[in-house]
Amino acid sequence: MSLLLESSYYAFAFYTALNALIMLILGMLVTRARVRTQTDIGDGGKPEMAAPLRAHANNTEYTPMALLLMWVLTLPTLGASIWVIHAIGVSLTAGRILHAIGLSRSTGPSALRFIGMVLTWIAYVIGIVAIFWLVFTTGVVAA
Repeated sequence: MSLLLESSYYAFAFYTALNALIMLILGMLVTRARVRTQTDIGDGGKPEMAAPLRAHANNTEYTPMALLLMWVLTLPTLGASIWVIHAIGVSLTAGRILHAIGLSRSTGPSALRFIGMVLTWIAYVIGIVAIFWLVFTTGVVAA
């Protein structure tokens, strides 16, 4: 546990694994819905396919770039604080979980979906601002 608080690399690996687990679970939920509705591809025109497909797709759309932002911040050249990594990781992971739960309950608007998206956007903003800050204030010279 202490390595998660001391090493940006371990923290990044931890959040990558957590978000991969979320992706796996969402993919399994799509497969379960396909079996239940006998849908081979797409949504098959079946409304009950919409929520699992969108939860998985939305996660696929947002998670990779957030993880890339975190990875860039772990590079020794930038050397972001481990707390920046945790801020992105906690916000992203909580956001993705809440969004998936909210969408799995209803395809309409929901508080959990909204909070999940806001947390995901916060992760993006933290990562973007941190990278710009470090690039423009640390006097980094290209390798």
